[in-house]
Amino acid sequence: MISEEKNFFDKVYETVRQIPVGRVTSYGAIARAIGSPQSARMVGWAMNASHNLEDVPAHRVVNRNGLLSGKHHFGDSNAMRNLLEAEGVPVRENKVLDFDEYFWDPSAHLNP
Repeated sequence: MISEEKNFFDKVYETVRQIPVGRVTSYGAIARAIGSPQSARMVGWAMNASHNLEDVPAHRVVNRNGLLSGKHHFGDSNAMRNLLEAEGVPVRENKVLDFDEYFWDPSAHLNP
C-alpha cells in the first residue's frame, strides 16, 4: 500500500523551493516547519540528496549559525558561496554575513 502522505524528503524539498531569492534558512528551521523539530540532520541528508534536482535551491540552506556547512556537496567548493553572492547574500569565510538579516523562517511564512 502506498501512503498518500508526502515523505520527509518531499516535505523538505517543497519547503526549500519556497525560500525567496536572496534569503537563507537553516536545517533546523526547515525541520521545525515540517513538523519534525528533532530532524535537522535528516534535512541535511535531504539536501545532500537534492543536488540532482534542478528545482531545489539547496544553496539557500545553511547551518544555524549561517555557515555554509553543505558547500562540499556542490562539486566546486566555491559554488555555494558564488550562488548566494549572485543573489545578493554576502558571504565571508564560508559564513553568511548579517545572518539574521538574510534568514527566512519557513514557519513564519508557510501555511501549515
